[in-house]
Amino acid sequence: MLEQKKTYLLIAGFVLAMLLVACGAETVEVTRVVPQEVTRVITEEVEVGGEMVEVTRIVTEEIEVTRVVEGEDGAAEMPVTLNINLGTEPPTLDPSLGTDNASIDVITNLFVMLTKFHPETGEVQPYLASEWESGEDAEGNQTWTFHLRDDIPWVMYDPAGGETAQVTDEEGNPRFVNAHDVVYGVKRTLDPATASDYAYTLYIVKNGQAVNAGEEAFSLDDVGVEAIDDTTVRFTLENTAPYFPSIAGLWVAAPMPEWAITERPQRWIEPGFIVTNGAYVLDTWIHGSELVLVKNPLWVNAGEVQIERVEMLMIEEESTAFALYENDELDTAAVPLAEIDRVKADPEMSEEYFNAPAPCTYYYGFNHQKAPFDDPLVRRAFVQAIDRESLVENVTKGGQIPATSFAPPGIFGAPQPGEVGLQFDPEAAQASLQEYLDQEGMTLEEFNDTYEILLMHNTGEGHARIAAAIQQMWQDALGVNISVENQEWQVFLDTIEKDTPVEQAPHIYRTAWCADYADENNWVHEVFNSQVGANSLRRNCEDPNCEVIGTSRFDELTVEAQQVEDPEQRAELYREAERILAEEEAAYAPIYHYTTVRVTKPWLSRNYPLLNGLDIFNWTIDWDAKLDAIQ
Repeated sequence: MLEQKKTYLLIAGFVLAMLLVACGAETVEVTRVVPQEVTRVITEEVEVGGEMVEVTRIVTEEIEVTRVVEGEDGAAEMPVTLNINLGTEPPTLDPSLGTDNASIDVITNLFVMLTKFHPETGEVQPYLASEWESGEDAEGNQTWTFHLRDDIPWVMYDPAGGETAQVTDEEGNPRFVNAHDVVYGVKRTLDPATASDYAYTLYIVKNGQAVNAGEEAFSLDDVGVEAIDDTTVRFTLENTAPYFPSIAGLWVAAPMPEWAITERPQRWIEPGFIVTNGAYVLDTWIHGSELVLVKNPLWVNAGEVQIERVEMLMIEEESTAFALYENDELDTAAVPLAEIDRVKADPEMSEEYFNAPAPCTYYYGFNHQKAPFDDPLVRRAFVQAIDRESLVENVTKGGQIPATSFAPPGIFGAPQPGEVGLQFDPEAAQASLQEYLDQEGMTLEEFNDTYEILLMHNTGEGHARIAAAIQQMWQDALGVNISVENQEWQVFLDTIEKDTPVEQAPHIYRTAWCADYADENNWVHEVFNSQVGANSLRRNCEDPNCEVIGTSRFDELTVEAQQVEDPEQRAELYREAERILAEEEAAYAPIYHYTTVRVTKPWLSRNYPLLNGLDIFNWTIDWDAKLDAIQ
């Protein structure tokens, strides 16, 4: 904690020093020394056993970056800089491997996808693909053909020299993003050797699931994606999917640089090595501390990108980040639960406050392989003992919508809030737990002695407050003892994976899901279907490795909904799937549908994208106003 705080003060001090020095002279040279920890790799040949072998070493370097600041009427010429907090270390910048918000926020600004989403409406719009159409192949399978622009270059940035250069091929020809890069990216995500946790979003592509599962009868050549020519890529699907242009906008289907990944499979995403094609390039990645993007001058729409430098911190404690915001060291920040009332009452910050629904759901997952949560009676008791209305009113205070089902309003096929699911009902919760106790022939005291129930959440003050409130609700309504632990984000993600040994996994874990595209397929099917989804609940699992023992009615419904073209029929199938999951199985505990609760400085004009990461390249800063504020 202290080391991070010192880093943040150093950054702020550097900005202030540049301003002060610039006020008294026309031209001043300012040198900033930045430690580039774990961002440099040295490859060399050494002799081992009489043979020369290539050895790669990770080193720490200090690079002196000299910036020239010219003073004119006391104003310093500095790059237009955005200061934000990612909230945690991004586990990866690899499009095939990204699963979390922090990673996707960065990937979205480094890479171009086939399509993009309007930040306010979620409408699918052209991006790399200028247009697309649907058709059928000879066997009657639906196809989607995307026509690509040919003017987006692959680039590599040199952090030491501060130069961005277009990548060339072996013959010296400049490389532009093409259909073959898209085919490689899709197949790489589906390749079981890549171990992409998000590969299931591409199972709609013909043979995608079979290939990703490693079935011997299928190879990557069988995946239903092909480059018709350099600017045309065609997908063949397993089922009709009118929403497929939305899936095409996901990072896992992005074009990827095969030559760069082949050369450095593990290190290609680090500064100095990473090859990108988006509005920004990667300048600095000090793991656990800071990540810096700078504007890509070769970006096809570079003239429309106003923010030249993006400094991203990785502060998990919202109160710390909020303090930096109040000190003008961050341009936008989440509002901690404990500060919401003060922000709303403050004359200035209330004007900076933003609150609106967001397509995300906060929920607690139950480990179905870990007793007593292998029994729906226990799960139902714990769900009905949560007073969501009280939680939203007294703890979260951000206008969140209490949830009894999974997908939030605005997602196609989602039930209305409260339409399906289990409501807060302490008496019903007690009766359900008592039925379990009678079934097992034990008392409540014996239950507490037998099961040391663990609730786990990732590190965060807001998550801790919510966990403490729900822990007390369970104690008051059910008389059960619950312990609470937290883990750092990346460790937590590993812990809740379905292949983590059962004895190392918690009974209950905090998690959330945010829309990748606005269709229930992305929710109930891709998250909870035991055959194809993430299935971190371990539904229908019997052995320790979570080998699925068969389908359930819920699983069958989400597959059937994929194959139905009539919108009303699809919506009804999804409603029934939501009901089964929330009521009959009590598979998880829905808590609330999100709202965005943030403050933003008056000099920053930003949006709040509904889908797929922050589009910082669309934001602008009144730079003179920011400089006036931070001097």
